Amino acid sequence: MHFLVDQDVYQMTIEFLRNEGHDVIPIKELGLEQAADLLLLQKAKELERIFVTRDRDFGALVFLEKETSNGVIFLRGKPAEIKSVHDELRVVLKNHTDEENRQKSNQFTTS
Repeated sequence: MHFLVDQDVYQMTIEFLRNEGHDVIPIKELGLEQAADLLLLQKAKELERIFVTRDRDFGALVFLEKETSNGVIFLRGKPAEIKSVHDELRVVLKNHTDEENRQKSNQFTTS
């Protein structure tokens, strides 16, 4: 799958996604660390990537304000819980194709 990853996502998660064979671009690599949330969603859509974040504000943009996107994965959890977050993420990504995820604006939450 193809992901655009927010600056608040742990490096361990970026490495996990890459090790699982996914194409991952952190927003830092695009010089978008200070970009507004709406711009980040637009960039993900333009690049045909699912946006991965730990920032709850994206839920409001996608679900309440009906901003279109290629999908958003919202990760919750502290660094100490990262293994369980990755385990759940692996299951979600294994059970859904890239196309399904882009069409649905998925939200993935872990506690």
